[in-house]
Amino acid sequence: MANKYLPINISIKDRPCLVVGGGKVALRKIENLLDYDSDLTVVAPEIDKRIEYYAEKGKLKLERRPYKSPEGASYGLVISASDDNTVNEQVSRDCRGAGVPVNVVDNPPLCDVIFPAVLKRDCLSITVSTDGKAPFMAGYLRLILEDIFPTRWSKIARLAADFRKKVHKRWPDDASKRADCFSRFLNADWKVLMEEKNDEQLQEELDLLLEDREEEDDTE
Repeated sequence: MANKYLPINISIKDRPCLVVGGGKVALRKIENLLDYDSDLTVVAPEIDKRIEYYAEKGKLKLERRPYKSPEGASYGLVISASDDNTVNEQVSRDCRGAGVPVNVVDNPPLCDVIFPAVLKRDCLSITVSTDGKAPFMAGYLRLILEDIFPTRWSKIARLAADFRKKVHKRWPDDASKRADCFSRFLNADWKVLMEEKNDEQLQEELDLLLEDREEEDDTE
């Protein structure tokens, strides 16, 4: 039976991660991990020049050698992107035996973890997955999402994060008032507001959305 994968977001900040392999496929996985502040080690006899560059910049630890079983068991997350299927299978066995989440590129039966297609807009992440069964479709849908969530959503996401802090400070003990504030934020026309207002005015707009509309009505 094919695996079903639970969609979940985890922090890998400072988590020891291992990538087995040094080619173009491994490079894509490495660049993904580097975006999330992992403590990354790469092991492979042959290394892409871009991976060498990251090592020289201190972004990862590089070991030019074959994988040594069962070293994957000592990491917090492992990705195997070796050209040798025997190596990939051994990495998977080592990690699964130790309860370490493992991804073997393009081989879902050997994976505990798969990587969805991701569209990022600042703190907003939109992901699409097919449980590893049709990744080409996930990639296609990600392109569609780029049109649905253009780059202005990065700023909207930052504003939403700022607004949440303001709401919890203004209404720490009133869930109803917080819900009203969030509803007003979501109903605002942010496309127009960002076209017409500068950053200072947008912060003022957030402050206006904090106001208790019921109290204003009572005073009229």
